[in-house]
Amino acid sequence: MAPAMITPESSGTNTPTTITATKLTQAGIQHMLPNSNGDLPNLGALDASKMAVTITTAPRTVPEWNGAEAKAQKTCTDHMVTARWTAEEGWDAPEMKPYGPLSIMPSASVLHYATECFEGCKLYRGYDGKLRLFRISRNCARMRNSAERIALPDFEPKELEKMIIALCARDGPKWLPKDRAGCFLYCRPTFIGTDSALGVQRPREALLYVILSCFPDMSSSLATPAPPAMQGKADGKPKSSSGLKLIASREDTIRAWPGGFGYAKLGANYGPTLVAQGEAKARGFDQVLWLYEKENWVTEAGASNFFVVIREKTSGRLQLITAPLTERIILEGVTRASVLELCQSRLAQSQDGVEGLEVVEKRFTMDDLLEADKEGRLVEAFAAGTAFFIAPVALIHFRGKDIEVPTDGGEAGVYTRLVKQWLVNIMYGKESHEWGVVVDEEA
Repeated sequence: MAPAMITPESSGTNTPTTITATKLTQAGIQHMLPNSNGDLPNLGALDASKMAVTITTAPRTVPEWNGAEAKAQKTCTDHMVTARWTAEEGWDAPEMKPYGPLSIMPSASVLHYATECFEGCKLYRGYDGKLRLFRISRNCARMRNSAERIALPDFEPKELEKMIIALCARDGPKWLPKDRAGCFLYCRPTFIGTDSALGVQRPREALLYVILSCFPDMSSSLATPAPPAMQGKADGKPKSSSGLKLIASREDTIRAWPGGFGYAKLGANYGPTLVAQGEAKARGFDQVLWLYEKENWVTEAGASNFFVVIREKTSGRLQLITAPLTERIILEGVTRASVLELCQSRLAQSQDGVEGLEVVEKRFTMDDLLEADKEGRLVEAFAAGTAFFIAPVALIHFRGKDIEVPTDGGEAGVYTRLVKQWLVNIMYGKESHEWGVVVDEEA
């Protein structure tokens, strides 16, 4: 199928919400301390051009790709980038320095009040030999939105992007050498409140930092190993394919709600899900399919956005459906936005033997999925996110009922494969595209 034109990065309905300087000032985030005249001071802005660099004298050994160290997810590269903020001075000059422990007080805000947000993205070694980040500007803009939700200070997203690129340029050549084409490192920008005051208040000190980590390729081995007694089974039943096996969340377990913070990438969104995730894995499932309200609205699959391809009952038209952003209970995923834009652009019409489909962002329930399955209208389903990438869904377990999702011979459906290949081509340089941000490597 020949690629079509793609919506420019700066346009489209999925562009991250902009936070204005006025809004931040009114919220007390951008400038927090008036001077003796009652005027707001001009605090230091985040400026990546002022970065001080200290090269490690104890370089680490690069582990094998996708080996035991990567699967342990504890090995980081030689360096990290940090930037400190205080209410009195604003942003200090960023530092690139050897990777190592952080020094914070036991009373730090992040430890007591969850003033923490983060991002997840990847640095790719392309088949053309180049290093790339994927739509990194979106991650940086989303992190600014997340920071606003938990009263952390404002910053210019472009400066964070420069900090990330600087670290990738420094450590990428060693940790992703050119003989590892098709491999990646995981990039984790993190923002924490480090104010040592125990009172419940807006932090007056914060730390922004970026690390690079060796990470396993979760898209190549989807099913989570179950206990020995359940190997090859989900809830005691044989697994039908290599796709994800999801179990719907219980009525008493809610991941996010309108007016909450499900839209922001906060650590506080993830810790409370670990019990349900552990229970799911103990029963042989890969992830939880998160539902909401008594209607059982479908929201996310684990920490990924969830997509279904269904033939519409009345018109017979194929639809790619995912939950909307309007209620702000799901994450505004970068992969999610990319899937929507690619499909809107490349699958609006049938071509090369592949039926076109309509892209729809709307609420849908488990009853809708059960009905579509019963009537033979459920075509395929997949999860989309940075960790699992594009992962086909093979089974959904809901209140004692199983939905066996078609996977076209036990692997992935036609649309899942297409979307995954399009993204791989962009990420690894097989297709020249503005979404693939080339990182100029340091010697």
